Amino acid sequence: MTDKKQSPDYAKMSHATAISLGLMHNRMYRGAVNRCVNLLAHYPEGCSANCAYCGLAKKRPGTYGEKSFIHVEWPLFSMAEIIDVINQAPGYVKRTCISMITNGKCKDHTLNMTEQLTRATKLPVSILTSPTILDMDFLHEAKRCGADKIGVALDLATPALFDKYRGKGVSGPHRWETYWQFLKDGISVFGPNNVGAHLMVGMGETEKEMVTLMDRLWQMGVDNHLFSFFAEENSNLGNMPQPPWPTYLRIQLARYLIENEISSPDQMAFNHEGQIVDFGATPERIETVIHSGIPFMTTGCLDGNGEVACNRPFGNCLPDVQQWNYPYPPNREEIDLILENISGNAV
Repeated sequence: MTDKKQSPDYAKMSHATAISLGLMHNRMYRGAVNRCVNLLAHYPEGCSANCAYCGLAKKRPGTYGEKSFIHVEWPLFSMAEIIDVINQAPGYVKRTCISMITNGKCKDHTLNMTEQLTRATKLPVSILTSPTILDMDFLHEAKRCGADKIGVALDLATPALFDKYRGKGVSGPHRWETYWQFLKDGISVFGPNNVGAHLMVGMGETEKEMVTLMDRLWQMGVDNHLFSFFAEENSNLGNMPQPPWPTYLRIQLARYLIENEISSPDQMAFNHEGQIVDFGATPERIETVIHSGIPFMTTGCLDGNGEVACNRPFGNCLPDVQQWNYPYPPNREEIDLILENISGNAV
């Protein structure tokens, strides 16, 4: 029966991962490959949370098995099959990641899956955690089972937005304070730069609020993993547009400047709408950084060589329409487009 196909013996796999590993037959735009095997815990009853923008939200129409996540299908495979294909994978696969959902069974099962992966593959394992159902003991157990990094989907830039879209505003279980405490606990167990925070631009925050948050996290030792809002069909926010591309470009550049100690929020200038109008570095330095293309590439967990492994190809965009997180170095044409748009809607 289908109901028996659930974690920890089964997991869903992202569409991009399945293509990269040859489990699904398709081609990726510009030859992109997913360097991280992205897995998602699976249960027929699904997730008990109701985040307004999430494809897996409890109140989104359809059965859990039918729901898309980040706009694509996540086919279900046995862990045995997943491990087998990882061990036969080409050399570009550098990491695995287990994404949890808010389901009471997921805590112990994620630890089981982590042990399976670390015991049977040579790849490091990250866990995208669900802090609402976890505690400090889980962090210690996750590390003992072999995980070397964790992620926390903080997503929203302010307590009010978090509560509106993930907490009381949608009758959801998540609380801002719980997530922040888990970030701090994660640093104490895994150490600086082994904890990442997912942040989503375009939820009603100002650029100044997002930049201030990124700086606060970075000073704690938390890496910033940026996403753009990209509405899931039939979700509560299904009709909300993505943020202006120039806004996202400026946030991406600000993150890079902060994390490379080139500038800081105190050195930057913002207009009355909270938009960045000065990045706090010389125009020559800014132009050099932009021409590198690196700030606009996906930010995620690293491989053993310090390169981004979790590059999530086209995770929040349609690749032939507009790029948001480049899964490869932008080419000259793309850099010119970035230069043309980055000042955009800031006045």
